[in-house]
Amino acid sequence: MNISLKSVAMFVVIASINLSSSASVNPHIYIDQQAQKMVSVITENEDLYSQDPDLFISKINYIFEPMVDFRRVGASVMGKKYYLAATKEQRIEFIETFKSSLLNTYSSTLAQWGDQKIETIFPDEADHTKVVDVQQNLITSSNIYPITYKMRNDGSGNWLIINIIVNGVNLGLTFRNQFQALATEHSDNIDLIIQNWTSDANL
Repeated sequence: MNISLKSVAMFVVIASINLSSSASVNPHIYIDQQAQKMVSVITENEDLYSQDPDLFISKINYIFEPMVDFRRVGASVMGKKYYLAATKEQRIEFIETFKSSLLNTYSSTLAQWGDQKIETIFPDEADHTKVVDVQQNLITSSNIYPITYKMRNDGSGNWLIINIIVNGVNLGLTFRNQFQALATEHSDNIDLIIQNWTSDANL
């Protein structure tokens, strides 16, 4: 089966981002464990999306939603200019729209995936900085895709993903450019940008 880079990106955004207190000690080990769990969930439920898409989405959502720093990611996607120009209500609405769009768009892609392998690259020494890069390789039948998860310690011992880079493509920057393109198209009308938002990495 031929797998596009866009599909890889969609898979990656979902496949390895369940964070909990256990990640506070070593985010590399945790990401590796959760990546393997997520691959198992997908392979064991490959027919569920066609039979009960809401249930499939809820399984993904259970892992995905609480574990990403959506406030920080949403603000980054909007960019400083539009984030400051937006009202509090508009900021909240965009973050919710962004989150919901990601989940629904990527869950349909996840349903198409079969057996894949994910290998985590562990550093020789622990990184104690506030922002840590976790490196993985997504191995398909035809290619190997390098992945970087940029994770931030929230100060309470929790590691949250704030960006993902797939095969050199910065998804956070891609989404920010998409937001700016919509802003130009809709004359900086934030309400219209939110109404027309779809989380498509367009790779």
